[in-house]
Amino acid sequence: MCLAVPGKVVSIDHRADPLTGVVDFGGVQKQACLEYLPDLRVGEYVIVHVGFALQRLDEASARASLELFEQLGLLEEEFGDAWRQAAEQAGDAAPHNPESAHDKSGSEAR
Repeated sequence: MCLAVPGKVVSIDHRADPLTGVVDFGGVQKQACLEYLPDLRVGEYVIVHVGFALQRLDEASARASLELFEQLGLLEEEFGDAWRQAAEQAGDAAPHNPESAHDKSGSEAR
């Protein structure tokens, strides 16, 4: 599934052509094209779809949508597990998961 996800603009590269910037989606930061909103400012919220910021959004609506997406598991579906991705980029095979030391019965693995 491909969602239009609200995010907060954390930086803008005014030298880029087309105009780009970094958008934070509840802790996951991605590069996005900002060309459709050339007067956008850092700190504003936008709706991003397939890498393009399409529309401004007020902060309350953005936060409510992000919270709902997170509750439904849609952010992980869209962006993957941010902790796992960070571990993979750092060269670790998998992040530490304390629950992985237990089998399905709840007893510790030996």
